[in-house]
Amino acid sequence: MTSPLNPFVGTWAYRSLLNDPDLATSFNDLEFGRGTLVIAQDAAGSLTGTIGGPGWQLALYGGFGFGSAEPTRFRGSGVIGGEEWIYDYFALAVPVWPNSSPTLQTPALIGSITRVIPHSGSSPGTVNPAGVVASFYAVRQSA
Repeated sequence: MTSPLNPFVGTWAYRSLLNDPDLATSFNDLEFGRGTLVIAQDAAGSLTGTIGGPGWQLALYGGFGFGSAEPTRFRGSGVIGGEEWIYDYFALAVPVWPNSSPTLQTPALIGSITRVIPHSGSSPGTVNPAGVVASFYAVRQSA
């Protein structure tokens, strides 16, 4: 169940996009990642969970703040195909719009992600470098 103090807890449909300013770039060419984001709150008040999709999953750990923007930061880490992957995430809960309603506005997170360490790319001999930053959004699937 979603905590009134923690809007991040729940299961989210996650999509991330490369930050390419060229409007001629095909939308499909902007995809950085997609998967299911599951966020829980442990007894100490820290965020835990997982993010993953077919063939990959990272364990999450982080925290959240209080305030009107309700920020959170967490780190995803795991071993994928024998290699360590580490990504850092920053997210904000999209505020409820006063002219909307629960049937018109699905809860969403917006934020950015950065690759902390390099790992092999999807094509043989390629490397996904550290430091790449992408934007993401996640839409609540369930509390």
